[in-house]
Amino acid sequence: MKNKNLIRILMPSIVAVSIVAGMFIGKYYTGSSGADSYVIYPRSDKLTNIINYISRDYVDPVDKSDLVEDAIPKILDDLDPHSQYIPATDFQQVNEPLEGNFSGIGVQFNMLNDTLIVLKAIANGPSEKVGILPGDRFILVDGDTVAGVKMASDSIVRKLKGPKGTDVEVGVSRNQVDELLFFTITRDNIPLYSIDVSYMVTNKIGYIRINKFSRTTFEEFTEHTNKLLGRGMQKLILDLRGNGGGLLSTAAMVADQFLDEGQLIVYTKGNARKREDFRASRGGLCQGIESVVLIDESSASASEILAGALQDNDRGMVIGRRSFGKGLVQEQKMLSDGSAVRLTIARYYTPTGRSIQKPYENGTKDYYNELAVRYDNGEFLEQDSIDFEDSLKFVTPGGKIVYGGGGIMPDLFVPLDTSGVTDYLMALRHRGLVYRYALEYTDDHREQLSVLTSPDAIVEYLRGKQVLKHFTAYASKNGVPLNKQEMETSKSIIEAQLYAYIARNIFDNEGFYPIIESIDNTLQIAIKELE
Repeated sequence: MKNKNLIRILMPSIVAVSIVAGMFIGKYYTGSSGADSYVIYPRSDKLTNIINYISRDYVDPVDKSDLVEDAIPKILDDLDPHSQYIPATDFQQVNEPLEGNFSGIGVQFNMLNDTLIVLKAIANGPSEKVGILPGDRFILVDGDTVAGVKMASDSIVRKLKGPKGTDVEVGVSRNQVDELLFFTITRDNIPLYSIDVSYMVTNKIGYIRINKFSRTTFEEFTEHTNKLLGRGMQKLILDLRGNGGGLLSTAAMVADQFLDEGQLIVYTKGNARKREDFRASRGGLCQGIESVVLIDESSASASEILAGALQDNDRGMVIGRRSFGKGLVQEQKMLSDGSAVRLTIARYYTPTGRSIQKPYENGTKDYYNELAVRYDNGEFLEQDSIDFEDSLKFVTPGGKIVYGGGGIMPDLFVPLDTSGVTDYLMALRHRGLVYRYALEYTDDHREQLSVLTSPDAIVEYLRGKQVLKHFTAYASKNGVPLNKQEMETSKSIIEAQLYAYIARNIFDNEGFYPIIESIDNTLQIAIKELE
């Protein structure tokens, strides 16, 4: 009961993530480039007449454009949770994750003591080309002070981003250099990778983690899969946990790599759209590779298409917890002022005919609160808490029973792991102390850490330096006194997180995931299923 109460404390974060995921997946669309460029022009009708009347005769001055901008979202809100209006001022930022790139200077960073500190300059990117190094601190951007002035990180990012080919001057503080160093960086296209990491978890089992489905995902997936095949991969774990979705066509292309020629991947249909089937072609990279798919309550949309295609075709075991339940397809139409509407034009169905869209008749608030209801009903912890109506039952060609009506139900349920959760761990988490300590430790020991060549070497080094002992002292100084009994219960989690975050600061995700896998219960179960 104590663990369940502690996890309840986490629910605002879990629900917040799910709301963001829900908003994000509502931005996905299918359609050709021709559909993307379609332009809608207004005509004189009742709504236009009312807006004109208000702007002309209202008691106080009213901006007609403001009325229009306020009215369109309200119209769409009443349709479904995923139809969306995107103002012209927001379109570029909203569209970047799907395009797979943005224009910027090419650094990964974090904020430490109110200062932007560079973790990594992207290889062959604009910053690396001019000599920006890990550990550099940005003090000035185009003459404006950005360090020690309580400037939000997103405000700094806005200063650094800009059109491709334009310049930005930064003043940098570097360890062991007394004066500021100034660099003029020419902005360029920076990739937004949709694959977090790929590596061999055993000699025969590969692991690929996909965070979204953008225009570049299939190319990335092919590259990472070929890399693992070259390292002897015979089996694959495909991790879609936390993946809010993306482009339907991209998910279908990835699914195509696992299925036999002619097998149905997904189909769509709507009131004004005829049924459209997506089928596998021949010669996929992963044909013959035994596969497992990992999902959770934040896996949505295109993630569910991929998981459903493999599950319904008896092609791979799905492991984890029930997915989000987003089975609607959006199409994007551009408006003449650079804004856009993403309108739900169809539902998609898995190969057995399942619609996995969860109900939304009670409004957007209840729709996104549904994950909290799942938690309250015990679904995150007990499979028996999940009820499906017989009318939602479907059968795969291999005789496996699957269900529609609200997400993909995994073949093997893995509850939320609460075994190491204590009040001490939660206090550390709420204050962000593990993350902060890892960043400060990396900054203070960057020279020593940078000569290490692997995540395993970093773990060995840190154990020899008694990092865990120093961290507990750091936590006590920052408001979380040591509780020895609870520390012992949570030790494996805290230790793994410390080592993983420090390794990420040196090796990026290639350092983080191989270390954090030791406390990833779902991944460990998947490995055992494939061994």
